[in-house]
Amino acid sequence: MLKDPRIAKFRKMLAEAPNYEVWKAAALELDFLEGNAEWKEDFASDLYHYELIYDRLSNLKQYRQQNDFERLKRALREGLHHDLGNMGNPALYTRSRVGTKHLIEEYITQVCEALDFLCDNPVPGFPVADKLQFFRDTLTSYGRPTLLLSGGATLGVFHFGVIKALWEKGLLPQVIAGSSIGAIIAGILGVHTDAEIPEMLVPENHNLKAWKWQGLLSAVRGDGLMDQEQLRACLRANIGEYTFEEAYQRTGRSINVSVSPVQAHQKARLLCGYTSPYLMVWSAVLASAAVPGIFPPVTLMKKDIQGNALPYMPRLKFVDGSVVSDLPIERLMHLYDVNFTIVSQTNPHVVPFLSQRGSDEKLSLGNLPMHLLKSEMQFHGQGIFDYLRKRLRPELLRQMSGQLYTIMGQRYSGDVTIAPTYSIKDYRRMLANPDPAYVREMILAGERATWPKISMIRSHARISKTLERCVRRLKQQNRRTAELRVISNADSGTS
Repeated sequence: MLKDPRIAKFRKMLAEAPNYEVWKAAALELDFLEGNAEWKEDFASDLYHYELIYDRLSNLKQYRQQNDFERLKRALREGLHHDLGNMGNPALYTRSRVGTKHLIEEYITQVCEALDFLCDNPVPGFPVADKLQFFRDTLTSYGRPTLLLSGGATLGVFHFGVIKALWEKGLLPQVIAGSSIGAIIAGILGVHTDAEIPEMLVPENHNLKAWKWQGLLSAVRGDGLMDQEQLRACLRANIGEYTFEEAYQRTGRSINVSVSPVQAHQKARLLCGYTSPYLMVWSAVLASAAVPGIFPPVTLMKKDIQGNALPYMPRLKFVDGSVVSDLPIERLMHLYDVNFTIVSQTNPHVVPFLSQRGSDEKLSLGNLPMHLLKSEMQFHGQGIFDYLRKRLRPELLRQMSGQLYTIMGQRYSGDVTIAPTYSIKDYRRMLANPDPAYVREMILAGERATWPKISMIRSHARISKTLERCVRRLKQQNRRTAELRVISNADSGTS
């Protein structure tokens, strides 16, 4: 059978697309030419429980048509579960480039429309305060997505492209976590409102001078290869003087920054509005970016009750968050009811191995030897570095052994993992200040790597994002109602 020449043309368009609209148009053409459009229209599949989804969808439609608000509320409150019927199965998002089974897409759309309807319209016996509690409880039960930004030095400007692609589709999570360069970009994002994001994505609007070489002698003295004052000035220029609490009040985003301990009897920490509300964001980010040997350890800074800056736990110092906890997934699950993780992974020591680490490759006799070899290397490598980190002297070698131990034992992927394709040229840029042209190049690379994942992210995140928006709107309504009540009481008192 001859291959359709149009397929090569649209694949080229796909690879060179300057924006999502061009990419999607080419992807839809390819889905049609390769027979995937018909697959999406057929509900039946052994990849998910399509009968369950169909029944839920039919009930929601019926309750909406009959204005049966009580049954609609109950169906949403008790029937909304993340990954219902396995509709988030990754295999459902590998067949076609855009979208998945239409039944899944229609169900998600119907749920979101029903939630918006209950939120924005008067419902008998369902006042605003009750609505707010209903949506909060449903969000807690359902869970929410998070975006985790890894380390990777200058290569991490790729994260901006991932952020841009998600934001343009209305899928940017409210919970953002980062370590090292990922913490820097999480900090920058966390102090910008949605309206300011286009401005944030312009490279010329940032101080890009983070690196300043100090030399080997400085590193031997313990002051690091790079000038930390240069990095500090860069971060304060890009992030400002906000605390975690102030940043959340300004943007509604929850910034989370991983830092690693220096001294014994400490554990890795996740700094955020819950755990460290008065800590200054730039200070946490500076610590998370303090790669041992490159920058010295950092004393964190906070604001006191008068707004003055002073040391936070001055006896303790912290370093690069990616050393111990590049992706603090479990901690985020406890703090924010996270049910779905989107990882932008740019660590140069991780990206080349992601296809093996992050794939759903099945174990077979053919690949059994390789699986065994990898497991043995990881097991014995961790054992060796665990021994060295407890006994080695001098201190620098002990710390390096500890870092290698934790690097080998970490998880570096999420439910969706987005990563660049590196060339030798990229590795040479790792410890160099990027120019605006390179930042724009990496932003486009981040977008292109994200676009094929949009359909799966939307299936997992769209209901959560709708619930979050409803909670925000209802909070505003509740506040306005309370203000009107105060004014009315005041007026009646004066009369």
